[in-house]
Amino acid sequence: AWPAAAAARDSLLNVCMDAKHHKTEPGPEGQLYGQCAPWKENACCTANTSLEAHQDQSYLYNFNWDHCGVMPEKCKRHFIQDTCLYECSPNLGPWIDQTDTSWRKERILHVPLCREDCEQWWEDCQDAATCKANWHKGWNWTTGTNRCPQGTMCQKFKFVFPTAAALCEQVWSHSYRYTPLRRGSGRCIQMWFDPAQGNPNIAVARYYA
Repeated sequence: AWPAAAAARDSLLNVCMDAKHHKTEPGPEGQLYGQCAPWKENACCTANTSLEAHQDQSYLYNFNWDHCGVMPEKCKRHFIQDTCLYECSPNLGPWIDQTDTSWRKERILHVPLCREDCEQWWEDCQDAATCKANWHKGWNWTTGTNRCPQGTMCQKFKFVFPTAAALCEQVWSHSYRYTPLRRGSGRCIQMWFDPAQGNPNIAVARYYA
């Protein structure tokens, strides 16, 4: 049973999900842009995807961050980082889940996010505004970009997502799970890390695999 178990575990390590913009295999990308740069040694995203992740009206998903007025920069950088993690990380294998939508066959589910990453995200976004708690579905797409559905109203994040856990878990329909685990514990995924120190998420993926 051991070789089979090892093979099953290894199939979860260093992989890219089957989704709209992902490469089929991870590998080096010399020119990753901006906040996606930490993954350039080994990435599931292309340089072009990394560039688009930073655009306000990116062609990646035609998603508009500014659907309730302009999102403050300090908040937006967390959503950019979240996009970079999703598009570029080869360390999300243990949480890849099958899905069947027109734009992807796989998604991530319940990725255990380090407490600091989630709390800083909430802290920096609490005064930004939105009209929905789940950003994956239910938008009005008639203009080709997401607009608030009829009957919803724009409110500050802190009312839509009263806690850091609510934000991290609800905004992308449970792609992330809030954990009390701290960065450097080797038990939670970091959205933010210094590539000069190596990628801490490699060990985390191995632990959960």
